[in-house]
Amino acid sequence: MVSSQKRRIPVAVLGATGAVGQTFIRLLAGHPWLELVEVAASERSVGRRFGDVVHWLEGSIPRTAAELTVLPCTPEAVTAPVVFSALDASVAGEIEVGFACAGRTVLTNARNHRMDPDVPLVIPEVNPEHLALLEVQRAQRGWKGAIVANGNCSSIIVTLALAPLYQEFGIRRLFVTTMQAISGAGYPGVPSMDILGNVVPFIGGGEEEKIETETLEMLGRLEDSGVAPARFPVSAQVNRVPVEHGHTACIAVELERSASPEEAAQAISSWRSAVADAGLPSAPERAVVVAHAADRPQPRRDAGAGGGMTVSVGRIRCDPIVDLRMVACGHNTVRGAAGASLLNAELMISRGLIPA
Repeated sequence: MVSSQKRRIPVAVLGATGAVGQTFIRLLAGHPWLELVEVAASERSVGRRFGDVVHWLEGSIPRTAAELTVLPCTPEAVTAPVVFSALDASVAGEIEVGFACAGRTVLTNARNHRMDPDVPLVIPEVNPEHLALLEVQRAQRGWKGAIVANGNCSSIIVTLALAPLYQEFGIRRLFVTTMQAISGAGYPGVPSMDILGNVVPFIGGGEEEKIETETLEMLGRLEDSGVAPARFPVSAQVNRVPVEHGHTACIAVELERSASPEEAAQAISSWRSAVADAGLPSAPERAVVVAHAADRPQPRRDAGAGGGMTVSVGRIRCDPIVDLRMVACGHNTVRGAAGASLLNAELMISRGLIPA
């Protein structure tokens, strides 16, 4: 526990002008453990005042962030010991490795290193023990820094919804269909003529494959040789829908030990996360809640639960083919992106993996 630490740890945000980078900056404003001291972005913004180059998307830009000078995304220019990466996958991989080689702790939202066997893919409430992979990572790569990843936005929401059921009943098969908000495509994202009054049944970047692999990794068991992923088949279909924030996942699951909808709801409601007593500032009171109304969860009404860090699960009912079907909803740029990385950083601080 470091809630009594005397100084905030200086941090930087890479890819600060993008939608996820902006969410990092909003969440870091007034953070009790972390202080934003540097922002970095592409060459066209370097050397300019951040407030002058960013197209700010939500609310008001924090004043202290607006006054920062945009730096290049290099460890020579960015000096903060902790770096949050909101970089696009097209450039993130090598840049993040460069920072880790320079001794920095990189908490990444990009997909590049998620499935590297020595990179922890972490949801603190579900698999905090996976941070032990950092010892393997440093030994194998010969660096003092670190890369820790959070999952894809939909993978995180699905995994949090399933974790109580997986731990209580086990899972044999999983079917997921997502309806994903346009903010998940960044800015400017999906052209308005493509998404208004429409559903696009395709999201690039291996979105379906991410759900099918990352979910198993995050529910997996840490062993001496690394993480042994959970062993059940996952079938995922993804769709982009005209919703601003909040991904919705329609889930059908076959359990190893059958459960009624009431038993499943009780398992979710009574589930205690692995970091419930850690005092992490960004952790919500409940990581997963049951929405009991017949027409919930809904992105407009439920994506902001727990400051955007709580996943809501509802419509839990029997399925005629497998055991249960249900609907999960969570905020894609908070719990599914920037908030996930911040929570990982807080977990590392609480365990002494980032010096306070």
